[in-house]
Amino acid sequence: MIRVQGTCRSSSGHALSRLRMDPGEDRSEAKRQQQHMNMVGYVADSEYGIPTRCPCGGRIINEVRGKDHDDTLPGKRFFTCIHYEGDGLHYRQPWVIGVQEQLEILTKRVEEAEQLIKWVPELKQQIEGLEAEVKGLTGVVDHLNAEVYNLTVQVGRLEKACFD
Repeated sequence: MIRVQGTCRSSSGHALSRLRMDPGEDRSEAKRQQQHMNMVGYVADSEYGIPTRCPCGGRIINEVRGKDHDDTLPGKRFFTCIHYEGDGLHYRQPWVIGVQEQLEILTKRVEEAEQLIKWVPELKQQIEGLEAEVKGLTGVVDHLNAEVYNLTVQVGRLEKACFD
C-alpha cells in the first residue's frame, strides 16, 4: 500500500479508506485548511473597487482575455495580480465590476463633501457670532479688571487710613 496525503491506496491505485494514525497531524491539517479558508475569505472581503495591490504584495496588471474558440466574451478585461493562481488568494477582478465599485466609492465621497460644503455658511455664521461674543466678553473683562484695580487702590487707601 502507498500512503498519499492521508489516503491509503492499494497497488492498483484505488482508495481503500481515509486512515490517519497521528491525531496531531489531523489537527495540523485541519488548522492549515482553516487558515487557508480564512485567507480566501479575507481576500474576497477586501476585493472592492479598483485594486492597487494584491494581498500577496503583487502588483495589479490590466489583463485582457484573448479570443478562445469557446469564449463568449472575447476581450473581457480584468484587474489581475501578477502572481495570479486560481487558488482564491490573489485578485482577478472583472474590470467593469472594479470600475463600478470605484465609482460608487467616489460618488459617496462626493456626497459627503457636498454635505460638508452645505455646512460651511452655517459654520461661518456661528464663528462670526462667537467672535462677536468674545469681543463683548473681552470688553466686560477689561471693565472688571479696571474695577478690581480701583477697588485695590481704595483698599490700599483704607488700610493706610486705618493703620496710620
